[in-house]
Amino acid sequence: MSEEARILTANRKANSKARLKIYDAGSPALARLLAALGGRRAADGGKLDAAVAEIIATVRRRGDRALIDYARRFDRARLTPATLRVTGEELRAARDGLPAPERRALELAARRIAEFHRRTLEHSFAYRDRHGMRLGQIVRPLRRVGIYVPGGMGAYPSTVLMNALPARVAGVKEIVMVSPASAEGDRPAALAAAAIAGVDEVYRIGGAHAVAALAFGTKTIAPVDKIVGPGNAWVQAAKRMVYGAVDIDKMAGPSEVLVIADHKANPEWVAADLIAQAEHGSGDEAAILVTPSRALAEASAAAVDRALRDLPRAGAVARVFRNRAAAVVVKDLDAAFELANQIAPEHLELEIEQAARWLGRVANAGAVFVGGRSPAPLGDYLAGPNHVLPTGGSARFASPLGAYDFLKRTSIIEASARSLRALGPAAARLARMEGLEAHARAIEIRAGDAAAVVKAKRRGKVGAQRKRSDGIAKPDA
Repeated sequence: MSEEARILTANRKANSKARLKIYDAGSPALARLLAALGGRRAADGGKLDAAVAEIIATVRRRGDRALIDYARRFDRARLTPATLRVTGEELRAARDGLPAPERRALELAARRIAEFHRRTLEHSFAYRDRHGMRLGQIVRPLRRVGIYVPGGMGAYPSTVLMNALPARVAGVKEIVMVSPASAEGDRPAALAAAAIAGVDEVYRIGGAHAVAALAFGTKTIAPVDKIVGPGNAWVQAAKRMVYGAVDIDKMAGPSEVLVIADHKANPEWVAADLIAQAEHGSGDEAAILVTPSRALAEASAAAVDRALRDLPRAGAVARVFRNRAAAVVVKDLDAAFELANQIAPEHLELEIEQAARWLGRVANAGAVFVGGRSPAPLGDYLAGPNHVLPTGGSARFASPLGAYDFLKRTSIIEASARSLRALGPAAARLARMEGLEAHARAIEIRAGDAAAVVKAKRRGKVGAQRKRSDGIAKPDA
């Protein structure tokens, strides 16, 4: 039997129950599906949390030796203290060893991602209010961050670029990448992407033990200030547990797409986009079509059947379509957007006429792909915006990963005699409202001196300008 025939035979078996199911809006069956999607948001807890907590404690206690033991146990990789870290020569060799078309594609993606994220940077500012108080904010990059890149089917170079480049654009001095080793050796494409993105350190470890090493450090790995990147349930639990010792980006979940399509949408395109996000392989992905057209829903379901016949990873896609995929028929596009905002999908595609005019109706989505020629996979690779997006409904309150995630902000408050005289009494009154007498007195002890300074200034005895360390001339009061 030829390879093509083998794939077709396997796909027929896998896809026998994988047809895109069609639901009516408001039906009990749809309510059950939406509840199942929402159930993915809950933390695993229980035995998983206990196991992850033990791994973190072991890494804190045994350091590098624990990392080496866990790599052998979980990844079947034999490491030593000397091979935990990927050398600079190995990174450059991976980059230089890529076929030229693949390297050019990664470099193009890197340029576009960096260009977009430069536009998201925040900047320091300062101003003086009408009472003479100088206020502002200092914006500085984090010093050292860790990026987690999954192994196995998730060892994607795009993940490296999307996590590392915003940090580099933000000005982070040290970018550290961890990715699990394998018995088969390194993953050249991921290492090449690390070299292109300017990653400073790469370690051959993954899982909860890698997160613990980034958070608390070992002899070989210095701790970081923030950990970003996707991962399985063990990685997500570890990120949640180390939060506080370090910052984290978000709790990443399985990929999801919601397509809003009207009667003029191309059902082949709709089917392709639903299948693309279901392809990742966990089985917990979600693929939802919402349309006012039952004919479009039926045509898209038929297109899914045809597309899965010769897809190499049709089995993984079929699992999603059996459990977490649907075509939902709604009354009109207004109802479609109401449902989309309720679900708050990671990827929202608008395959409708004059799609840009409907953007104002989008309240909750990680990324919006406007028009039929803007498939979500374009954003996965090189459109520019980040593909690290809020999942599981968290787009109601969370945002895509960006350069702003690698910045910290420090407030500036500089009172003058005039501003203290004007604002001090109200501040002291607020302190006493809260029963904090010492707070009030700390303000008032200065307010009395401030009144004298203001009076002296009016006689012309005070008020020389001076230069501050930031180079901006400011009055004494």
